[in-house]
Parts: sequence; C-alpha cells; structure tokens
Amino acid sequence: MSPVLAGVLQLTALVAALALAYRPLGDYMAAVYSSPKHLRAEKVIYRCIGANPDAQMRWPAYLRSVLAFSAMGVLFLYLLQRLQGGMPLSLGFASISPDQAFNTAASFVANTNWQSYSGEQAMGHVVQTAGLAVQNFVSAATGMAVAIALVRGFALPRALGSARAGGTTRTGDLGNFWADLVRGTVRVLVPIAVIGAVVLVACGAIQNFSGIHEVGQFMGGSQQTNGGAVASQEVIKELGTNGGGYFNANSAHPFENPDAFTNLFEIFLILVIPFALTRTFGKLVGNVKQGYAILATMGVIWLGFTALMMWTEFAHGGPALQAAGAAMEGKETRFGVGASSIFSVATTLTSTGAVDSFHSSFTAFGGGIQMLGMMLGEIAPGGVGSGLYGMLVMAVLAVFIAGLMVGRTPEYLGKKIGTREIKLAACFILITPTLVLGFTAASMTLPDALGSMLNTKALGAGSHGFSEVLYAFTSGANNNGSAFGGLNANTPWYNTTIGLAMLLGRFLPMVFVLALAGSLAEQQPVPATAGTLRTEKPLFAGLLVGTILIITGLTYFPALALGPLAEGLS
Repeated sequence: MSPVLAGVLQLTALVAALALAYRPLGDYMAAVYSSPKHLRAEKVIYRCIGANPDAQMRWPAYLRSVLAFSAMGVLFLYLLQRLQGGMPLSLGFASISPDQAFNTAASFVANTNWQSYSGEQAMGHVVQTAGLAVQNFVSAATGMAVAIALVRGFALPRALGSARAGGTTRTGDLGNFWADLVRGTVRVLVPIAVIGAVVLVACGAIQNFSGIHEVGQFMGGSQQTNGGAVASQEVIKELGTNGGGYFNANSAHPFENPDAFTNLFEIFLILVIPFALTRTFGKLVGNVKQGYAILATMGVIWLGFTALMMWTEFAHGGPALQAAGAAMEGKETRFGVGASSIFSVATTLTSTGAVDSFHSSFTAFGGGIQMLGMMLGEIAPGGVGSGLYGMLVMAVLAVFIAGLMVGRTPEYLGKKIGTREIKLAACFILITPTLVLGFTAASMTLPDALGSMLNTKALGAGSHGFSEVLYAFTSGANNNGSAFGGLNANTPWYNTTIGLAMLLGRFLPMVFVLALAGSLAEQQPVPATAGTLRTEKPLFAGLLVGTILIITGLTYFPALALGPLAEGLS
C-alpha cells in the first residue's frame, strides 16, 4: 500500500469515527448542561467548595468565578512545583525555578501546556498527577463552561434555562459556573478519560508509579527512563485539548503512543468533543441546523488544511529534501508522513499542542500551515469549549458584515447584533494578534532573546529563526502549546513573556465572550422576517469561512511572509 493511500484511508476512518460519535455525544452534553438535577458525587463537591449550584449568575459574577478559580489554580500549581524537592515520589528531581514554575503553572491553567522543560527529567509523580493532570481536566471544563454560557446568551430568555432552579432564571442569567465546571468534569471528561485510558493501556501505554530505570541500548551503552501514570494523563491531554506530555518526545514516545492505532485514537480524542459541541449548541438553541452550519464551517477548514498539509509533505519540497531524507526527517517511522500530517493539523487547529512528529522539520510551507491553523484562533474545531465560543464570535462578525452589505440591522439566532455586541466581538478578535505580533517584535529586537535561536547558521536560518519565535508566541497566545525546535525557550525572557501571553490569551477573550453572552441574554428574541439572514444555510457557512480566512490573512500575512513563506521560496 502506498503511503498516500494509507494516509487517505486513515483520514477516512477518522471522519467515520467522528461522525458516529457526533450525535450521541452532542446530545449527551446538551442534556448534561441543561439538566436541573445534581448527581450525588456532584453534591459532595459542592459542599466541599461551598458553592450553591442552583444560584444563577449574571456575566460579571460568572467571570469573577472563572478568574478566581483559575488564579487559585495558578497559585497551587506554582507552589507544588516550587516545593517538589521535598515531596515524596519526586524521583529525586529538584524544585522548579521560579520563572519556569510560573510559566508551567500559567501554561496548564490556561489549557496551553507549553513545556519549556523535559517532563521525564524535571517533574516527579506528585506534580504530574496532582498538579498537571488535574489542570488538564479542570482547564478543559472551564473552557466548556464559558462556551455553554455564551450559548445560553443566545438561547435565553427562551425555553432554555426557564426550567433551571425551579423556574427562577432571570433575564441576563447565564447559569452557574461551579455547576457547569463540575458537570463538565464529572459527567463528560472523567468517564471518557477512564475508557480512553483503558484502551491506551491495552495497546501498550504505561501506567505505573515506578522510579528511574537504567535501560540498555542495542548499540551498547544505556539510558535512563522513568515510568509514570502516562496513559491516564495522555488521554486527558488529548481529550481536553491540552497537549503537555509526560515525556519530552510527547506523543512520538512509544510509552505515550505505542502504535498506529493509538495514534489515530489520540487524534480522535483531540477532535471528538470540539466537533460534538456544535451539536450541543444546536440542541440548546433549539435548532440543530444552526449547529450543522457551524460544524460545516469547522469541517471545511479542517479537511482543507489536512489535505493541503498532506500534499505539501508528500511533495517534500524545501530544505528537508536536500538535507535529511525528504519529509520523513523528524517524523516517526511508526506513523509515516500521512498520519503525522493528520496529527499535526489536528493539534494546531485545536488548542492541543501534542505532537507525534517534529514540527520544525516539516517543510517550510508545512510549518506555515501549522502556524496559520493556530492564527485562525483555534476555531476549526478549536479547543474544548474555546473552539465553539471563538467560532460563534466569528459568526457574529460574519452576520454583521452581511448586514452591512444589505443595509439592515444584523441578527443572529433571534438576537440583534448592535454596537455593543460588535465592539465586544472586535475586542475578542484583536487580543491574540496584539499579543503574538507584539511579543514577537520585542523578541526580535533583544540580543538575549535572539541568542535563544540555536540554529541561526542553518540553511534559511534568518527566516526559520524568525519562524521559531513567531511560532512560540502564536502557540502561547492561542493556548496551543506546541513548538518549533531550535529555540531555547527556557530563559527568563521567554518563560515570562510566553507565560503572560498564555494567561492574557486565555482569559482576556473570556472577558469579552462572557460580556457578549450577558448582552445577548438581556435581549428579547426578535421574530425572523423575509429579510433575516438564514444562518443555517450553506451560503452563511461559506460567508463564515471567507470571513475567517480574510481576517486572519490580513492580520498575519506580513509576519508569515517574513517567516515560512520566505523560507519556502528561498
């Protein structure tokens, strides 16, 4: 079987698996977030944290809860790393330095999982399980909660929510963050993660608390390797679109990703919740066709990027062809070019950051596709929760543009898109490019930051070195977490600035999303008329795709021209 055919068949199997899971998972999540009942385990958690799950919140209260919970997460994870040296099961590793501890805490709480360290050489079992793995769950659940709050903003004050809390929902209420957080974790993420971890263990991923072992090598000598609760952390890092690996090689390591089946299974885990949330959205707003329109937009972009990446890598043009054996350089022989391309697009079009190949070794245009995928805003299908609310903000903007063209007040899902709503959407869209381009420009002017480029004398070093820095801040600000090799990011400058980019890139957009949700929830629905734009039709999906690509292109094209485009054309 040719490598191209193998890649196409794997992509076909992946699409089929996602299609089978789409409706049941989407419907289940809609039931989870709209149910008035609480499980016994959830009631115990509410009592422990002192929360009233039936108390409805307007957007400022919802936002305060999100920020307070996340701030406590950063503080706890920071202290856990700083105290690692005196903890049991630390494997003899020292405490993490202040700047790296801040960077890692910000990274995992922001659902980014950027790692400026080698996991197997820095983090003990307690930090990995009680710190990093826990944040993999709750950071994903936080993103889902914010997405559901925005969906409620479109749905309220219609039937959704009027049955919540005994019919006491007021205009402008968005639900309860603590209830949404706990339900997303207990009812959605944990059950799927348990099943997924069993699958990975059955296929060869490790799950233990063993220490460091000396392992002999075929060519003589030995190397050290350590065990860990790898399968359980691997499954939630993919399912929650987190991405931080137990080992430095991430999902290219056989302990995390043993074979071709687990590789495809992990890609499925990355994509299944973000795609299924479009079904949840359609169910909650009372029109599943609206969910299909958002799904179609995400699907067209994802399939287009995947096809383009596979074509680029199989063509293997550029320096990799001459330097190191074509496009297989930097890729796992267990997976090949096709599966590596599918994984690469899945991880950069979501906020996952997991890798099963060396992104810096992709062709120049392949690296550009990876960066462009993140620059879209992680919305196709995007991160767990963040992909849906990012796409809905873009839909608001697309409706506004359509309204300008026909000269009428734009509406989306029965809510008018006025001055306040479009200002909030514009602020949401401008935050990430400001962080990415601002920090990249600052790094290119500082000698110490430039000194972190380790391959400045390589072929195409000027453009490739710029791409390394651009990729780092694109990944951080978009909460992706993957990286180009060749950049030493474990420095005070990069640890601090990328940490700030991750926190600001995660939580500032949430401010505007929740403000938008509150503004929409306060409106009474307006009836559709003959002039209302039919947002469930293919025409709107096409308009939305065009809006996304044009806005991203106008924002980032100059930076891409200096980096991957210049390298690919050199």
